[in-house]
Amino acid sequence: MSKLRSPFGLSPESRRWYKRIQDEYQIADQGGLLILQTSMEAFDRMRSAQTTIKKDGLTFLDKAGQIKSHPLCSVERDARSQMMAALKSLNLDLEPLKNIGRPGGK
Repeated sequence: MSKLRSPFGLSPESRRWYKRIQDEYQIADQGGLLILQTSMEAFDRMRSAQTTIKKDGLTFLDKAGQIKSHPLCSVERDARSQMMAALKSLNLDLEPLKNIGRPGGK
């Protein structure tokens, strides 16, 4: 288990993910830790947008009565993309838990 502390300002959920990923992949260099922190900040932004969207709904009616997407839908999408891009840039060795594809037949 790592002795490094998760960065200040992350949600409890992000702190748990930060520690889990940092421990599992032994990320100890400053650049890697900064990228991991960035991914968790984006994760928090995504979760915050999801919470508000869940409360308000995915859509609303504008002044003209037209259905519009909740403005935070784009924030959620962008934060998810930022999180995934940051994690991808860590170049983690990710292997599927089981074979992908259809099982062999007779």
